[in-house]
Amino acid sequence: MIEVKFSESYEKKAIKFFKKHKDIAPQYIKTIEILANNPYHPSLRLHKLQGKLSKFSSVSINLKYRIVIDFIMFDNEIILIDIGSHDNACRE
Repeated sequence: MIEVKFSESYEKKAIKFFKKHKDIAPQYIKTIEILANNPYHPSLRLHKLQGKLSKFSSVSINLKYRIVIDFIMFDNEIILIDIGSHDNACRE
C-alpha cells in the first residue's frame, strides 16, 4: 500500500476547499483510498501535468475537481499538493 501524505499548504487548501464543497467529501475519501491502494486505477485518470507544474501529476475526484500530487513511487509515497477545480488546481 502507498503512503499518502499531505503537504502543509495542501492541508490549508483542503480545509478551504471543503468549506465550499462539502458534498464532494465522500468522493474525495474514495479517491484517496483508491490512490493508496492502486494509484494507476483507471477511475483516477492519473496523468502528468505540463508547463510550470510538469514535475507533478493529477488525479480526478470527479469530472470537475482534481488533486495535484507529487508522485514519488520509489519511496512508495504520494504527496498531495493542491486541490480544486481542473482550471484552478492545474495552474500555478
